[in-house]
Amino acid sequence: MKDITKQSVIGFIGTGVMGQSMAGHLLETGYQVVVYNRTKEKASKLIHRGAKWADTPRKVAEISDAVITIVGYPTDVEEIYLGENGILHHLTRGSLAIDMTTSSPKLAERIFEVGKDKGISTLDAPVSGGDIGAKEARLSIMVGGDEESFETAKPLLDLLGSNVVYQGKAGAGQHTKMCNQITIASNMMGVSEALLYAKKSGLNPDNVLKSITSGAAGSWSLSNLVPRMIDEDYAPGFYVKHFIKDLKIALESSREMGIKTPGLELALSLYEELAQNGEENSGTQALIKLLET
Repeated sequence: MKDITKQSVIGFIGTGVMGQSMAGHLLETGYQVVVYNRTKEKASKLIHRGAKWADTPRKVAEISDAVITIVGYPTDVEEIYLGENGILHHLTRGSLAIDMTTSSPKLAERIFEVGKDKGISTLDAPVSGGDIGAKEARLSIMVGGDEESFETAKPLLDLLGSNVVYQGKAGAGQHTKMCNQITIASNMMGVSEALLYAKKSGLNPDNVLKSITSGAAGSWSLSNLVPRMIDEDYAPGFYVKHFIKDLKIALESSREMGIKTPGLELALSLYEELAQNGEENSGTQALIKLLET
């Protein structure tokens, strides 16, 4: 496998809410970065800062030593990696591809096998921490794949997150992210219900937060998303539509393993109802709007 140095070209596919900040950290550290996004306008700030633009994922692959992807859905991942013009067909042997999308564990395993046949190392490395974690390079990164590939990739990943953990073979990163999303699913219901209770009982929500965030109820969602709920700020740090996608993957995997997940099922049903109400492009904290109706 190629060593990753400051002379390496790093491709970055997906410059949305999180990807833009993540690619920016690579630029700030001195890496040569080439970017692609379906909407070029979303990459304009990165291009202005020195990133090179490529018209297709194929072109990114052809000029990159390593490629990082963070896109929307497993279908996008499949097309970008395995499609006719997918990056695994155009990266050179010894290259590295890191998918940081929350996607299907089975797809991650498939990508790994195709990459292995072509002499390309692949990692599934989904993240948690939302837009704040991406901006502050404090993401939690969960990595599956070959351990040697992980060690090669770790200096890059350390620029994007503060908690980078190797979880095991291909697909292990995605399975770990499912654990993360299952935890968040029930927690989001809890923090929404707690805020609604605080409001209805006449309490000052800000004062309630001061008391409960440092106690046993403390969580990332409580500390970072409830203040947005209080301010009626529903801008996406993480889209409702993408959370629904994640919960469906988690539920499918859980059923395949024979696991009962009643909290996950309830959360998915509530978020689907929220999306049907026109909130699919809102942040996950918009769940409070459904409960308030």
